Amino acid sequence: MSEIKVVIEGSGKHCHVTRETLDKLYGKGFELEVKKWLSQPGQFATPHKLTVTGPKGKAELSIIGPCRKYDQIELSFTDARALGFDPPVRESGDLKGSPGCTLTGPAGETAIPEGVIVAKRHIHLTPEDAEKFGLKDKQLVQVRVDGERALIFDEVVARVSPEYATYMHVDYDEINAAALFGGDVTGTVLPLRNRTLD
Repeated sequence: MSEIKVVIEGSGKHCHVTRETLDKLYGKGFELEVKKWLSQPGQFATPHKLTVTGPKGKAELSIIGPCRKYDQIELSFTDARALGFDPPVRESGDLKGSPGCTLTGPAGETAIPEGVIVAKRHIHLTPEDAEKFGLKDKQLVQVRVDGERALIFDEVVARVSPEYATYMHVDYDEINAAALFGGDVTGTVLPLRNRTLD
C-alpha cells in the first residue's frame, strides 16, 4: 500500500457560540460575517471577537461561524495555563466536566458552566478518502511528520463525515513542537489495528 498523506493545519485559539449566546453578547439578531472561508465546508472565520475571562486573566478569541448547538472555547495548553484553566483534551462537543468561563461581547456578558477544552488532535475525512485509506470513524491512528523536529503524533482520531474535507487539525503548541511552518505541510498516517476512541 502506498503511504497515506494528509495536509496538516494549525488551529489557533477560538470559540464557537450558540445563537442564544451570540444574541446576548452582540445583540439580538446579530449575524456573523465571513472574514475567510475555512477548509471545512460551511465553516468560516469571522472578524468578531469575544473576551474570555479565566481565573488568572483575559484573552480575546475570534468567533468561528456559523453558530453551533453548544458554546465551546478551544485553547492550547499554553493559552489555557495563562488564563488559569486546567481543561481536558476532548473531541469537539464533548464538554461534560470541562471548565466554564465568562464571555464578554460588545452588547453584554454571560457565564457558561462548561465548554473550555483543548481539542484532541484529529483528521477530518470524507467517506471516500476514509475508504481509500482503510480508516473508520473514531479510529485512532498515528501521524508521522518529517523535518528538523520530526515526530509522531499519537492518539489522532479519524472523524469521517460527508460534511468534511480531508485535513488534519492540531493546535499551535503542536505546530511549534514539530516546526510545521510555511506552505502546505503533510504528515504520513500510520493506521493502527483495533484502536478506537472510547
